[in-house]
Amino acid sequence: MSNTSMSETKLMALREAVNLAMSEEMRKDENIFLMGEDVGIYGGDFGTSVGMLAEFGEKRVKDTPISEAAIAGAAVGSAITGLRPIVDLTFMDFITIALDAIVNNGAKNNYMFGGGLKTPVTFRVASGSGIGSAAQHSQSLESWVTHIPGIKVVAPGNANDAKGLLKSAIQDNNIVIFMEPKALYGKKEEVTQDPDFYIPLGKGEIKREGTDLTIVTYGRMLERVLKAAEEVAEQGINVEVVDPRTLIPLDKELIFESVKKTGKLMLVNDAYKTGGFIGEIAAMVTESEAFDYLDHPIVRLASEDVPVPYARVLEQAVLPDVEKIKAAIIKMANKGN
Repeated sequence: MSNTSMSETKLMALREAVNLAMSEEMRKDENIFLMGEDVGIYGGDFGTSVGMLAEFGEKRVKDTPISEAAIAGAAVGSAITGLRPIVDLTFMDFITIALDAIVNNGAKNNYMFGGGLKTPVTFRVASGSGIGSAAQHSQSLESWVTHIPGIKVVAPGNANDAKGLLKSAIQDNNIVIFMEPKALYGKKEEVTQDPDFYIPLGKGEIKREGTDLTIVTYGRMLERVLKAAEEVAEQGINVEVVDPRTLIPLDKELIFESVKKTGKLMLVNDAYKTGGFIGEIAAMVTESEAFDYLDHPIVRLASEDVPVPYARVLEQAVLPDVEKIKAAIIKMANKGN
């Protein structure tokens, strides 16, 4: 190992950044452990815990039975008694079976005990489509959990943000649902190597400055929105891209200030459109003083309201892609002026 300077970065895939974040935190605090399906011998279903069993041993890297109800119950129970579990639930679709422990125990304990029963569990979930995993293994179900007080929901869109946010999630004393866009697991980016690099939950980031139109996006769609924004810049349309990074708590002011500047708001994610979290953001903007600055209706781009198809051409068809985003930007920019 070379002596790493504080600002040194390294080219790493998202799966490696997740691994590094967990490993760094586990080296700092022996109460932190990893549990879930295939996390040990197999190294994680998406390769996110390769090498961790060898470093930390089977007491701290625990393979579990394939029962999400049991996994979530054991995690919440161990958190109540002083441990700090990281749970790899693999596909986000499987959170449905774990919701009772998460929603009715984990999210409520601290409130019901007057602040005296902290439940620090980080549930890591692989979300979204794009790798041909079909209808039961391709969903982005963040709106199921953003609805519940007492749960934080984190949705990074690149490897460096994933590292800094996961470390903050593990240190947080609440239930945190940490979404990992599975289509980006292999995407390599520069990642900060400093073990004391944290991105605070609830702080978004302007990923691209612009003046004509605001797009709020997160997770997998961030990459597509940024690409679309670069391509429409050639036509003289200057798009501002706001990445909240955490959905709960949400950096509302960052969004409101951007909308006041541009007067137009588009929201893009890869969840089903009906009841999706971007609808909540749209409602917040209409209730805020930023509403008076809008000169165009708010536009949402999301997944079609159908189960995610297995066939690649159909899977691509139901999701916003760069061309669809560009078309929506051009239509919006030309209409509003």
